[in-house]
Amino acid sequence: MSTTKRQVALVIGAGAFGTAIAQVLAQNFEKVILKVRSKDIYDAIKAGENSIYLPGLKTASNIDAALSWDEVDAIGGKIELIVSALPSNGISEYFKENYDRFLGYFIKGIPLMSLSKGIDPDTLELSDDLFFDMYPHFKDQFCFLSGPSFAHEIMQDQITLVTLAGRSKQVLENVASMVNTSAFKVLASYDVKGVLLGGALKNILAIAGGVIEGLGYNHNTRAAMITRGIAEMLRFGAVYNARPETFYGLSGMGDLILTTTGDLSRNKTFGLELAKGRKAEEIIKSQRSVVEGYKTAKAAHFISERFDIRAQIFNGVYGVLYDGLEPREVITKLMRSPSKFES
Repeated sequence: MSTTKRQVALVIGAGAFGTAIAQVLAQNFEKVILKVRSKDIYDAIKAGENSIYLPGLKTASNIDAALSWDEVDAIGGKIELIVSALPSNGISEYFKENYDRFLGYFIKGIPLMSLSKGIDPDTLELSDDLFFDMYPHFKDQFCFLSGPSFAHEIMQDQITLVTLAGRSKQVLENVASMVNTSAFKVLASYDVKGVLLGGALKNILAIAGGVIEGLGYNHNTRAAMITRGIAEMLRFGAVYNARPETFYGLSGMGDLILTTTGDLSRNKTFGLELAKGRKAEEIIKSQRSVVEGYKTAKAAHFISERFDIRAQIFNGVYGVLYDGLEPREVITKLMRSPSKFES
């Protein structure tokens, strides 16, 4: 935990997780600015509670909201950390729209911490690639947070451990000092691809976990899915030269267990709704929260085809979401597939 208050942290995006990380940063910064696009969220934050995404949970008094960049500048103070709380498919558009502003920040040496847990379905890129493509001269200033962390519990100061991945030891140590509190702790890693893959792919398995539970299957089935899901995640990791041990850590196994068993997971809830017979697009259109696993399932399917990855569970979820397959049909097909040596 930092002993000296930093000046300003700028958080882009005020969904549930962006707001929760702002709450963490409020303990170490004099001011945290939540840059938002929606007037209702702006008004809610100004009133001291993100009632849109985290109703009933008060935000710290030193968290402020801004709709425009002029308002960000008017709040004043030296920005020492930028946090991108945008979903993966929103990164490119937003940072291209505001390219020069962020370039100015990076030239000053300000680090950026990304919270994205997805894969862009159009480019098949993880968030590091999306940022590095736009700002190739500042790669060391980017770091990526992932791990078992429900926003609701972070807001309640529940003890939370996550992974912070990046290229620079100095930047990782600096950002860790800004983020660590008595209840929130980051563990550093240089395996950016492994951390990002774990965070993205587990969302697809969380959807599978919700479907399984919704269809009435219990602990045996969930344990089998988690175990075989990790095996499939490792095959994706091999393609990206990720370290196998990363998938058994906080950003892999830890996050996967949380999102497939906990009741606060948006991806698992999405899976539960699918099990009721609702169509994926109908569910997506009916809610405001982003279900990262929905679009990431498409990306993972295309990646598995491109690199010939054996990924029955991931492709089964894709079949339910995009080909209209019935979940029970997918499970039956998986059970009828030839037995292989476990690996």
